[in-house]
Amino acid sequence: MMFAQAWKHKTLIWQLLRRDVHSRYRGSVLGLFWSLVTPLIMLAIYTFVFQYIFKSRWSDSAGETTLNFAIVLFLGLTIHAVMADILNKSSLLITGNQNFVKKIVFPLELLSWVTLLGAIFTFLISFGLLLIFILIELHRIPVTALLLPLILLPYFLLLLGVSWFLAALGVYLRDIQQITGTLATLLLFLSPIFYSVNILPEKFQTLIFLNPLSYIVESARAVLIYGHLPDLLGLAIYALVAIVVATSGFVFFRKVRPGFADVL
Repeated sequence: MMFAQAWKHKTLIWQLLRRDVHSRYRGSVLGLFWSLVTPLIMLAIYTFVFQYIFKSRWSDSAGETTLNFAIVLFLGLTIHAVMADILNKSSLLITGNQNFVKKIVFPLELLSWVTLLGAIFTFLISFGLLLIFILIELHRIPVTALLLPLILLPYFLLLLGVSWFLAALGVYLRDIQQITGTLATLLLFLSPIFYSVNILPEKFQTLIFLNPLSYIVESARAVLIYGHLPDLLGLAIYALVAIVVATSGFVFFRKVRPGFADVL
């Protein structure tokens, strides 16, 4: 039902997405260029801190270059950025669009779709830059990179469900807006983005995969950088969990939606 609704209102989603993207950069001199500048600045800082100060490495090879380190780091950061965008914006979707709540015919569920697609749009800009880095460093893109959409789709579906939960809860629990930013930071540092899973004690290597970011980041690196196949069983389990979360989020949102107007 959630996909049928999105398809039915695809034109409206597109219009809202265009408005969202334009509003981000309205009045900005550099415009969309900021989508490249900001991650590059953060990447340079993180690469310097973690490789040169904390001496972090992903490979035991003495020939690991700074660019190779940056590529591995950048991929993890771009994947996390999608989640951070969802966590930071979703709880304000309804309270920040009260004019839509008063329109009975407006499908409020679409706001989460727009938020997710907006985050994916920014991701794709950074991803294009990442592919250039990979070509410079590795001189090729592994054929296994074709499997990357298969890995990211369950991740995006999971985030869609999370967005519906947060959007609904944000109407009734305003404190959730203060929690989501901290949660995004916790998930960043409790996932193998700045460090390799292999450096962790064995008992923590399993626990870290309870973080929904960890499996996606590791699998994306495997297919895009190292040319390895993903763990298909793990991907199947992740996809199943994502479907459950998305469906539950959609059902929960629709169930509590009638009370939005009373609270607002």
